Amino acid sequence: MAGNTFGTLFKLSTFGESHGVAIGGVLDGCPAGIELNLEAIQEDLDRRKPGQSAIVTQRKEPDTVEFYSGLFEGKTTGTPIGFAIHNTNQKSHDYSHIKDSYRPSHADYVYDQKYGFRDYRGGGRSSARETASRVVAGAIAKQFLGDMKINAYVSQVGELSLNKSYQELDFSLIESNPVRCPDTAMAAKMEDYIKKIKKEGDTIGGIITCVIQNVPIGLGEPVFDKLHAELGKAMLSINAVKGFEYGSGFEGVKMKGSAHNDQFNTDGTTKTNHSGGIQGGISNGMDIYFNIAFKPVATVIQAYDTIDREGNKVTTQGKGRHDPCVVPRAVPIVEAMAALVMADFTLLNRTIKL
Repeated sequence: MAGNTFGTLFKLSTFGESHGVAIGGVLDGCPAGIELNLEAIQEDLDRRKPGQSAIVTQRKEPDTVEFYSGLFEGKTTGTPIGFAIHNTNQKSHDYSHIKDSYRPSHADYVYDQKYGFRDYRGGGRSSARETASRVVAGAIAKQFLGDMKINAYVSQVGELSLNKSYQELDFSLIESNPVRCPDTAMAAKMEDYIKKIKKEGDTIGGIITCVIQNVPIGLGEPVFDKLHAELGKAMLSINAVKGFEYGSGFEGVKMKGSAHNDQFNTDGTTKTNHSGGIQGGISNGMDIYFNIAFKPVATVIQAYDTIDREGNKVTTQGKGRHDPCVVPRAVPIVEAMAALVMADFTLLNRTIKL
């Protein structure tokens, strides 16, 4: 299986399966001498881990990261940073009913067709549990980035949409509720709605908005490695993501060019930011902001029709411990992937001129 590495200079390779002994990664290219706050890394993992509230999967995993290389006396050494997160609460028998059949809208069928073999226990490598390794690497990237701030939050669940710009929100409220929506009233509505969907044995999708601030001018390459293209790739690599838009996004098509253009101030900043902080594939120093759409989780705790490995029609029942809505736990994953992109381009930018 190819495609387990992300990045050019600041590069992460991940390994492991949902129901294997452990998941983990190797982070290569991280500069030496960065003093790491290991508690902050664990805090980001805790934001992603299962079992943290009534609206997420109840799989109980401590998700404690263990580092094996690349650190000495609390600082990075410049060598590959190896780490692992051991799985402790697998219930593989929950998946025995799909050993010979395929769950609709999962990777089951295509894995079997591509490789001729699959780990049906929780989806194996296709499980979103793999993203815990990304959160570890992203937390390290955040500390490397220093003053650059990355904040993601839930802006929509189903039809419930937070119709406010990020400038109107207090990011300190993101962690004040299990939905991770920085608007208290909307967060309560979203939480009640997710609980209702869970009671029905169903799932619902949503949108996460991410904002990157204090971005220097000049990150990104203007042809195939545009900054927004790499951010899009990073976000679309996350399980269940169905869409990515930055700046004015799809709403921008409704505007005339004269209104959409970001007029300059004398200091080089712009009066508006429809560009989303990126022009010509290169950061312009303004805030970068984008939305990521997540589909409803494919596993519904209901009876459904499907096919088995011989192509016979069968009926089965969704079982196991699953998120009724993935977006609350995906917030730190989005931040992590954004941090990996920004760290990679920061290092790349150091190679272009004296």
